[in-house]
This record gives sequence, C-alpha cells and structure tokens, in this order.
Amino acid sequence: MKKFIPVVMALLLLVGCSNGGASKAEESYISGDGAVTFINSSDRIPAPAISGMTLLGTNYTYSVGKVAIVNVWASWCSPCRAEEPALSALATMYPEVAFIGILTRDNPVNAEAFVRKRNIPYPTLIDDSILIGFRKSLPANAIPSTVVIDKQGNVAARISGAVTVSSLKDLIEKVLAE
Repeated sequence: MKKFIPVVMALLLLVGCSNGGASKAEESYISGDGAVTFINSSDRIPAPAISGMTLLGTNYTYSVGKVAIVNVWASWCSPCRAEEPALSALATMYPEVAFIGILTRDNPVNAEAFVRKRNIPYPTLIDDSILIGFRKSLPANAIPSTVVIDKQGNVAARISGAVTVSSLKDLIEKVLAE
C-alpha cells in the first residue's frame, strides 16, 4: 500500500491544480507578478549548461563569457506574447548579450509559427530539461520567467512574469557593468 501513496498524492495534486475540467494547457500556468530578484555577485551560483536543438532546427550552445538573457515562454501564454516585442527590441539593442528562449509546455509547431511570424531574432530551445538546472538558484516558477546570467556563467537575476524594456534594460546594464 505504501508504494501507491506517492502515486495517489501526485494524482490529487494534479486534480487540485486542475482548471475545472478544461483540457487546455494554456489555462494551467502560474502567472508571475513582475517581481525582479537580483543576486549579489558573491552569492551567485552557476547556471546550467544551455544547449540543444532550436525551434528552427539548428543546434545552439551558450558559451560562458557573455551576459545572457534566458526567457522561458510558451506561444499560448498571453503575457509571453505581450513581452515578445520588448525582448526582440532589447536583443537588437544589445548584440553583445546572448538572448535565448526556452519553450515550455507547448506544441513546437505552434511556437515555431509564432517565432517565424514575429521574426524573433534569437534562438528558442525546445529542451524543457534545461529548466531543472535552475532549481538551486532562481527556478522559473512562472511563465514567462526571465533569468539573467552574468559573464562568469552565474545566475544574476530573475524577472518572474512579463518583462518590460525598462525592467530588463536596467538588469542588463547592471550586469554588463560588473
């Protein structure tokens, strides 16, 4: 009987987090509040390795030595769709910064169509397992979530929820100046 307790608990958790019988993934996410968390350089821990296949079918690997912005998103997520112009504008404004998307809980075909339609200038990886590597620093507990990685490859900050040009630009400038 003890073997089945974890299974039953997992099922109860899933039912408890359900959306009243609706089966759409887009209704089962936690929206962030826009909170910005910055970590002092002495308290930072390494970000996970970030590499894999992109939505457009190429391989991508982030190399330590560059500031990076990692945005966790899904094409069905309204706040994710709303923040995309800010991310694209900042990616163009800061070519020395690596902008990287990580797709989560989404259909890659729909996400690829979104990326192509919007002509998003940075790669999006389709490997959700990368997110597990952030669990000891600043887990992406909401979508969208954006993590800033410093030049040493350490997690420097997170925005939980949609970014604005102003909020992310401030973090980029602060981390670039280090």
